[in-house]
Amino acid sequence: MDWDTAVIIILVAAGGAIGAVLRYSVGHLVDSSTFPWSTFVVNFIGCTLIALIFFSYGHAMPELVRYFLFIGIFGAFTTMSTFTLETVTLFSDGQLSTAFLNWFMNAGVCLFGAFAGRYIALLF
Repeated sequence: MDWDTAVIIILVAAGGAIGAVLRYSVGHLVDSSTFPWSTFVVNFIGCTLIALIFFSYGHAMPELVRYFLFIGIFGAFTTMSTFTLETVTLFSDGQLSTAFLNWFMNAGVCLFGAFAGRYIALLF
């Protein structure tokens, strides 16, 4: 492994540690006894912040900062933020059918996969 790859891995891991601790903290601060509010709060905050930061400063950020922030912190904080950013970017770039497909695959097919996984787990 070369030095550049090692640095990227370290930055992603450090950002991931921060994002995971933030995610854990929100889970303890938000009551989710009647609805998964902590997941919703994390996804909403993550989706809002990743889009705000990316569309305001993302192209001007050094590549290593983007790895640390977008893949590391936001990746561990919420995967939903990455999915929504990609969908909004596709939409903004005029790739409407690809944006819709991305939404359908991630929201619909992955939700189906989770139901299928639950069903299969109940069989054993």
